[in-house]
Amino acid sequence: MNKVVLLERIQQQLEQTLQIATEAAMRAYNTATDDENVAENKYDTFALEASYLAHGQAQRVAECKDDISAYQHLFASMPIQQDTVVVGHLVTLEDHDGNVKHVFLGPAAGGLKFTIDGQNVIIVTPTSPFGEALLGRNIDEEVDIHISNNVIWFDVISIK
Repeated sequence: MNKVVLLERIQQQLEQTLQIATEAAMRAYNTATDDENVAENKYDTFALEASYLAHGQAQRVAECKDDISAYQHLFASMPIQQDTVVVGHLVTLEDHDGNVKHVFLGPAAGGLKFTIDGQNVIIVTPTSPFGEALLGRNIDEEVDIHISNNVIWFDVISIK
């Protein structure tokens, strides 16, 4: 799997998410400040609700910018060593049934999924149970992931 292509796709997805969030924030702001939405009585809360929505959308824009910034910082200082899993590594795992899973340990945007070179890859962050279990692992080491009441075991096959 080509890690450079993955990183480019992550950047594109984050920028697209920022654009969508910015447009939604502007729509919410315009609705909240529109003269036609001034409250006509004490029970008319449409403008107040729109202002809450605008505030939430503005927070989402800030989070998107933080995600982009985190990846720009990662791009500037990609890990060179490939002995131990750290943020910025693409990790290939195999479960006991021989199923292969590709995971990118990123600084943000956990849960994003991509298909690169016909292979699925998911982003996890160090604050997730999966990411936390991967940090510091080595090739041929076993990783146990606790999800709900289940434990899934993986072997680390490669680190890029």
